[in-house]
Amino acid sequence: MTTVALRPRARETTAPSALVALGVFAAVRGAGVLVLTAGSWWAGRNPVRVLGSSWDSVWYLGIAAHGYGRTQMWATGSIQSDYAFFPLYPALVRLAGGTALAGLAVSWTAAAVAAVGVYRVGERLLGARAGVLLVGLWAALPHAVVLTLAYTEALLAALAAWALYALLRERWAWAAALAVLAGLTRPTGIAVAAAVTALAVRELALRGNRAPAVWAAALLAPAGWAAYVLAVGAHRGDPLGYFAVQRQWGSRFDFGVGALRSAETVLTGGHVPVATTVTVAVLAAAGLLAAALVLERVPLPLLAYTGTLLVITYGGAGFFESKPRFLLPAFPLLLPLAAVMARARPRTAVVVTACLAGLSYGYGVYLLLVARVPL
Repeated sequence: MTTVALRPRARETTAPSALVALGVFAAVRGAGVLVLTAGSWWAGRNPVRVLGSSWDSVWYLGIAAHGYGRTQMWATGSIQSDYAFFPLYPALVRLAGGTALAGLAVSWTAAAVAAVGVYRVGERLLGARAGVLLVGLWAALPHAVVLTLAYTEALLAALAAWALYALLRERWAWAAALAVLAGLTRPTGIAVAAAVTALAVRELALRGNRAPAVWAAALLAPAGWAAYVLAVGAHRGDPLGYFAVQRQWGSRFDFGVGALRSAETVLTGGHVPVATTVTVAVLAAAGLLAAALVLERVPLPLLAYTGTLLVITYGGAGFFESKPRFLLPAFPLLLPLAAVMARARPRTAVVVTACLAGLSYGYGVYLLLVARVPL
């Protein structure tokens, strides 16, 4: 595995450190849930419905309760099919009971598993302290409220974090299995398969590693994503039927043209929602952090995974304000910040994380209770 230039690094692989990271995540996001609950009550809304039945959550709960087959037709002529949503999360929700509370239970469990996985990746590359800070930063992102909703981002982040950790330890079977599950979680789950395949190709082509596990991982990693896409295609009688479903939702790949137009509107002073301005800022910050990640020579799997998420997010058209949510699982982008904060005084790191968390709470309330743009 390639070396990483992100210092400092104090190798402390201890269970208590992982528990500290989990505690930090629970404290940051738990406080966010309390703030959102208070805001919901103040607005006269049921907090469980806000957390468990907002936007796409309704579609996931519908699939969990009734299976696939729902189509929503709008007066504008657009047609939205639930085949746009991948099956793993609604299947887990169905197993947990099929209710909004079940959806939250699955998401919160996945978020906790993800937090420990994010810590393990950060600890392996930077040391225990930086690993904890990485988790704190991830929990305090502007859109981190999504990690506590009945959405799929927490589940994808959990599968991705542990798959990347498995790759860092060259556990090919585990990495491939987790990549298959990630591919069944949401469209961007293909990024996990990209990480596995990129490392496998390097091992096969440059290092001459012909081990069966490497071959198997390279071939199996995209299987989950491909299986669902092909299944939708077979159902619709069109091999590319899944992408037709996405186009009906207004989602397509336009190589970033739509994103650039939205950014131009914000930068030229056009009248846009607050969420649009924040989205432009988040995308710009993600680009800068991606450049820092490349300069720091992080391991190939992390670059492949993060790069794939960025390409999909920047290049996709439709639902512009949802793009920061698509980047929530891209936690490796925060590695350079975690490395810098690990060199700072503990008090400084705590204050910075607390301030970011406070902003995240306020923005989370805005997104769910005030904004009228799709999350």
